[in-house]
Order: sequence, then structure tokens, then C-alpha cells
Amino acid sequence: MNTLKLLIFFAGTILPMQKDPTGFFCGIKNTAYNSGETIRLTVYYSTLGAYIGAGDATFTTTLERFNGKPVYHAVGVGKTYPFFDNFFKVRDRYESYIDTATLQPYKFIRNVDEGGYKIYNNVTFNQSANTAISTNGVFKIGDCMQDVISAVYYARNINFNNYKNGDKIPFDMFLDDEIYHLYIRLIGKEKIKTKYGKFRAIKFKPLLIKGTIFQGGENMTVWVSDDPNHLLLRIESPITVGSVKVDMMGYENLRYPLSSMISFR
Repeated sequence: MNTLKLLIFFAGTILPMQKDPTGFFCGIKNTAYNSGETIRLTVYYSTLGAYIGAGDATFTTTLERFNGKPVYHAVGVGKTYPFFDNFFKVRDRYESYIDTATLQPYKFIRNVDEGGYKIYNNVTFNQSANTAISTNGVFKIGDCMQDVISAVYYARNINFNNYKNGDKIPFDMFLDDEIYHLYIRLIGKEKIKTKYGKFRAIKFKPLLIKGTIFQGGENMTVWVSDDPNHLLLRIESPITVGSVKVDMMGYENLRYPLSSMISFR
């Protein structure tokens, strides 16, 4: 199964949506994460109610320079465990070079091998000219365009206190040479127990792009820590056969104390 795609929400159908009147995905500042942050997650798979470990993913950020400008180099790497390699081997790597001032991407690299199906795409964004130059050509894009990885890090800076339960927070994304109009729907706050511990969490549902494994619509549920880190804690989603669950299992160099944690395991 595609570990990184699961973690970054891409699997359901595109639905009509309105533009965010606040222009949320244009130019807010990073207050959620540090350079040097590492997040480790485990993917569990179930067909009969019992979840077993199927793969893992790691997200890292480093402070670098791109064309003379300071950027966060965010990398997501995912793989299946040896047992699941026999059924559907995944070796995925996603990279984004994100402007530290605007949190918009300059470059996105997708290098994946999923069950022998390989994709490589290298995209350079010119946000001022509204173009994206990929391995396959030049494409017109809109303002404040995000890629798969940059959108995750940008979304961690959402101030959920500015929204009501049920509100949609929309954004645009460029993936596989296409533009997708997506959103996050805020569900509310609750306490959740994961394999790492018990937390106060913020719960929401992302709109998903339809794929071969996942269903469309708002079938996936995501929980992030109810503290300034907005650390990814858990993802749950049905799939074509069975269901998947993703839990945060480790972290390093968070920007703030993980004050939302109530107890450890």
C-alpha cells in the first residue's frame, strides 16, 4: 500500500468547493515546526478487525538554501515491511523545497516505486508567473499553489480557533501535472488514545482524490495534537479491502513541548 499517499491524504474524489475568503493558503508564517524536526509513523492494516504493522514513514525538515533563498527542505520517505513486500512493495520518496517566508514551494520531487509501478516527477514552481515546470512540460497554475508535502507543513499552521466545527478550509494542489481543489473539514476536539499515548487532539476530515485503494469523499479521519506543534497523531481510513490506521510512534526536535499528551502508552 502507498504509505506516503495515505499520510498526505491523496486517495478520494474531488468535490466542488468555494475559495477561502481569508486567503488562508497565501503567505502565513511558520509557527508550528522547526528545522531539524523528525516524525516517525507506523502504518497498520486490518481485514478482520486486528491491525498488523504494514510499513512505516518518516518526515524530516532541514534548513537549506535554494537559488540563494532560505528554504525548508522537507522529505517524506515511506516503505512497506518485508512481509508486505511480497504482496505490494512500496519504496516512496517525496521532497519539497519550501520558502521559509511564504511557506510556498519552489521545487517538488516525487520518486516512487509502488508494486513495480515507478513514477519520477521533478517540478519547479514559479509562483509569481503562475507556472509549474515538471518533467513532462510547462503548466499554468493559480496563486499560492502547494505540492503534496508543502501542503502538509503549511496546514500545521492553521489556527483552528478561527473556524467552527464543520467549516471547510480549502487549498489548491499541483500533483501529477494536474491541479486539485481540496479542503480540510474541521470536526472538533476530542481525546484520543494511540499506540504512542493518550492526547488532546484536533480532529478533521480531508477531501480525498480517488485512487485504486481508497474511497472518495471524506472517508479519512485525521487527528493532530491540540498544541502549537499540530503534530500528526493518527489517521484512519477504509480501503477497498479492509482498513488502515497510521500512528505517530516517535519524534525529535519539536518546536514546542508536546503539551497535548496526557499519558505515554
